[in-house]
Parts: sequence; structure tokens; C-alpha cells
Amino acid sequence: MVLDPILILLVGIFIVVGGIIGLKLHPFLALIYAAIVVALLTPISSLQQFGLSKGMDTAAALAFSKKGIGERIATEFGNTCAKIGILIAMAAIIGKCMLESGSAEKIIRSLLKLTGIEKAPIAFLLSSFFLGMPVFFDTVIFLMMPLAKAMTLKIGKNYLFFIMCIMAGAAMANSLVPPAPGPLFLIGEMHIPIGLMMGTGIVVGLFTITAGYLYASWANKKYTIPLRDAADARIEDLKIISNTENSQLPSLLVALLPVLVPIIFITLDASFTAILKANPQASIPKTILTLVKFLGDKNIAIVIGGILALLVIKKYIKENLSSFIQNALMSGGGIILITAAGGAFGGMIQQTGISAEIGLLTANYQMALIPMAFFIAALIRTAQGSATVALITTSGVLAGMATNTHLSFNPVYIGLAIGCGSKIFMWMNDPGFWILSKLSNLTEKEVLKTISPLLVVMGFTGLVVILIAAKLFPLL
Repeated sequence: MVLDPILILLVGIFIVVGGIIGLKLHPFLALIYAAIVVALLTPISSLQQFGLSKGMDTAAALAFSKKGIGERIATEFGNTCAKIGILIAMAAIIGKCMLESGSAEKIIRSLLKLTGIEKAPIAFLLSSFFLGMPVFFDTVIFLMMPLAKAMTLKIGKNYLFFIMCIMAGAAMANSLVPPAPGPLFLIGEMHIPIGLMMGTGIVVGLFTITAGYLYASWANKKYTIPLRDAADARIEDLKIISNTENSQLPSLLVALLPVLVPIIFITLDASFTAILKANPQASIPKTILTLVKFLGDKNIAIVIGGILALLVIKKYIKENLSSFIQNALMSGGGIILITAAGGAFGGMIQQTGISAEIGLLTANYQMALIPMAFFIAALIRTAQGSATVALITTSGVLAGMATNTHLSFNPVYIGLAIGCGSKIFMWMNDPGFWILSKLSNLTEKEVLKTISPLLVVMGFTGLVVILIAAKLFPLL
């Protein structure tokens, strides 16, 4: 009997959620068990179709369908590690260095001077939003989380508020504003000018993160979530740093270097890519282009940030540097394993053909294009976990309709609706769920009742704003 992809998805959800919350299984085990069951239930015909949808020829798709379950799970596990392994390991080192050297404390003191205590969450929100344009979502979370912990110790409250503001800013920029990968693919597929997508994405993004800020403020009052001890950030150690004299802390420039340098390199690479995409004949010296491409690779950039962080920390620690790095990597290793297991589970869900199934179900659904784009993206995101996959899949489904000359509004509004829909709903099949949970020390339940609703609020706010703007400002 061939099972429907949606039924297989429901089985996977039951195993993950039931295993973690009901049976108290470690997330790594629950995700791997669910990946195995989903892979067992996926028919060979679905695997072949998935292979063809990824551009394989018939022979390659047939060979793919005959791969063993263990091999397919290991491949997806490895693919996720390839994307986030170095980032998480180096981010763990940078985070621990910034906390224990006093760099995070120095940045927080400078930020408080600029904004005041009451406006500190707004500073986190806007910083994450504008960082999230050139820098990958995961990288923003890695770089900002030590600052959230240091700020909480400084003022003694609002830990959840800071986390939600970081998440709100980074998530919306990642799905609405090029050169983030999803929006960059989307504008190519739907033939939307990059400048138009950037401008409208920033405007819609500011509306959505404002709604996110208001929701985060409410949630912060409703849910009391304290800053907790972590292997790489013990509260007692952070308190000692918090009471350190300003003269004993690094200078602001030195404190910012491990974060600032990777951001500059990644932004330069993204800018050069955008310039060459818009004008392939642009005269950029090959040597400079090669150097920027090398330094702007996210893995290389964050390794450089890690080296700078280690150069700073040498002055401030008494223990052996090798032991210090080992402690940082122990916490990072656990996050890598859980995140990669989430990627393996999400990959097995994708191989069932769930995206194509949702596309078929909605192909002839008679509703306006903007909300249809939003809900297709939301369904695909919720089903398989990746916002980028939801963006890519939905833009492929709707590309033909988006380029219709009879539209009464600019296709950019359809692209923005896809971006907002791709934020709904964050749960355990999303590697970002585990990155956020483990770096912030929030439990799975806490993420589901705070961060996941935050993304829903922002997504629907974006839909309303887009519908109004398409009516009032069609941009034709």
C-alpha cells in the first residue's frame, strides 16, 4: 500500500513531538528515529519523482531510488553538517571568547549608553534585521546570542524579550530582502528586479518586525523564562565579568572585531554578487573578485572571526587555550548533532514528495494570487521545515502566474507574500529550531509557545500589509 505524503508527514510529526515531549527522548534520537520511519514509509516511485524534480536524468533518479535508507539519511545528515558544521563550531568559540573576554560586556555597555535600558530590545531587533540581509540567519543567531546573555545579566531581566527580538529581525530579513539566499533565488525565478525586492522587502520587513516587537513585549510579560546556566556560559562567570571595571575590558573596536570582520567580508561578497548579477559586464579586477569570494565565504569569514576572538581572549584567561577551545567545542558539537539530525528528518520528509503534493492540491484553487502564494509557502514550510525550500518551491509553482501581464499589481507583491508565508510554522523539523533552542537554552516547549507564534504573527502581519500595499501602490 502506497501512503500519501501528507499521512507520512503526520506520522513523522507524531514520532518527533511524542518522542521529545511525551517520552522525554533526546532530540537527536527522536529526529533520527522519525527520519528512519519516514524513509521506510516512502515508496520508490516518490523517490524517483523527487530525483527527477531535482534535475536528475531518468537513470540517475532510478539509481537514487534504490539507495538504502541508511545511506539517504546519512547523506542528508552530512549535507546539513556541510552547511552548518563549521559555522556552529566557530560560533561556539566566538561566543565563549566574547563572553569570557568581556567583549560582549563592552558591547552591551556601549549599546546601553546609546539606547538606554528601556530601548535595548529595539536595538537588538533592528541590529538583527539589518545584519540578516547580508549574513545568513544562523550566523546572526550565533553572533547575537552572547550579547543577549550579557545584556540580561546587566539589567537583570528581559532575556526572552532579547531572544525574540533577535529572532524576529533575523528571520524576516532572511526571507524578504536579497542578498539572503531564498529571496535571491526567488527574484531570479520570478523576474523581479533586485532593487525593487530590496526596497519593498525592507518596508514590509519593518512592519512585520514592529508587530513582532509588540508580540515579544507581551510574551515577555506573560512567560517568565530566566537566563540559565550553560556549559559554555555559566551565570556565575558572567556575573564576575558584569562587575568588571570598564578599564579592564577590551576596547569597543577590539570587542567588535570577531563579529564585525565576518560581516564585512560576507557583505562585500554579497554586494559583488549582486553587482555582477545585475551587470555581468561590470569591470571588477579579477584579483579583487577572487579575494572577496574567498574571504566572503561564510565558513572562511567565521573562521577568521574565530581567530580574532582567540587573539583577544589570550589576554583574559588563565587556563590553557587548548582546554578553553575544547570546552567551547563540546557545547557546539551537541548543537551540530541535533541540527544535522533535524536536517536528516527534513530531508526524508522532502523525499516523500510533500512539496509537489501541496503544489498539486493548490494548483487550481480559486483564490487571489497573493494570499495563495502566502498559504502555499506556509504549508510547504510547515511540512518540511526549511524556509528557503518553501521560497524556492513556491516561486517555482507560481512563476508562470507571477509573470502574467494581466496582473493588476507588480509581481514583487507575490514574491513578498511567499517570503512572509515561508516563516510559518517553526517546529522540530527545522534545523533553525534546534540552533535557537540550544544556543538560548530554551526548552522545546518554550520555543514552541514563544518563538513559533512570533513567526506566525509576523507572517500574517506581512500578508495584511502586502494586500493593502498592492491595492494602494500597485507599482505598475
